[in-house]
Amino acid sequence: MVIQPLSRKDKKDVLTLLSEVTKDLKMNGIDQWDFFYPNRFLIEGDLKRSHMHGVREDGKLIGIVVLEDRESKKHEQIDWMIKGRAAWIHRLAVYPDYQGRGLGKQLLHFAEDLAQQKGYECLRLDVYSGNPGAIRLYEKTGYIYRGQVHYPMRKHPYFCFEKTLSFEARKPS
Repeated sequence: MVIQPLSRKDKKDVLTLLSEVTKDLKMNGIDQWDFFYPNRFLIEGDLKRSHMHGVREDGKLIGIVVLEDRESKKHEQIDWMIKGRAAWIHRLAVYPDYQGRGLGKQLLHFAEDLAQQKGYECLRLDVYSGNPGAIRLYEKTGYIYRGQVHYPMRKHPYFCFEKTLSFEARKPS
């Protein structure tokens, strides 16, 4: 599968994917995403700045990941290990019918490789503590828990994770 940059013309497909993922999360008792987040304004910004990448199968968008270097003020309180250049992973999502096939891990590795190519020293992310599947993915792929932040209108905190990037070439998995 080829992971490619997405553009503004992909907005409708991205919003459809996120709507389906949000429904699936809710159906599984995970109140991570809703009408307010992720919203179309956020998605438009991701696409405009060329920070979103996606993968398609038979023309259908089945997974996305956002890689950027903007940090929220909330994250300044975290005791990060790496003081150098950090990239951030946001909005990693896989269409429900395609989950469990390793696509999330592929998108994560893609973001790591892209961050390395751009000279970042580490990757950071926050993940809803009420989403145990996502937490397992990040822990299994070498991300280290560094603290937590709280967002308005969220029942549970978000766990902050960090991973040092090595500059060795990744072996295909």
